[in-house]
Amino acid sequence: MHKLITISSCFFIFIIWVIYLANTGQQSIFFDLVRLIPYGDKFGHLGLFGILTLLANFASKFKVFKLGKINVFWGTSAVFVFVTVEELSQHFMPTRTLDIYDYTADMVGILFFTWLSSIFAKKELTGHCN
Repeated sequence: MHKLITISSCFFIFIIWVIYLANTGQQSIFFDLVRLIPYGDKFGHLGLFGILTLLANFASKFKVFKLGKINVFWGTSAVFVFVTVEELSQHFMPTRTLDIYDYTADMVGILFFTWLSSIFAKKELTGHCN
């Protein structure tokens, strides 16, 4: 479990670093690679925040809370809040652009990897996951 928390933390720090580079208008090889791929920016949003969701759910041992009748993973909700605040903050930064399509890609990644998390959580509950 300690390894999962470490991996999740390192991945989160990587995302913070990428956001810092974008917020300060700096260049990165990652930005150059994303520009080479059609819709690379959207796939990047989907992948980065989706994987962060999966890692956060693993690291939190798939803990949930009830939202009405729905079980919501704590990891998913943390990533959702982080992504929403980060995307909305772009409106106030001269080097960034608030883009609903980026946010949509973020949400698709979060939802897809939450679904994957639910599969892993069920396997863990039934003892099929080592």
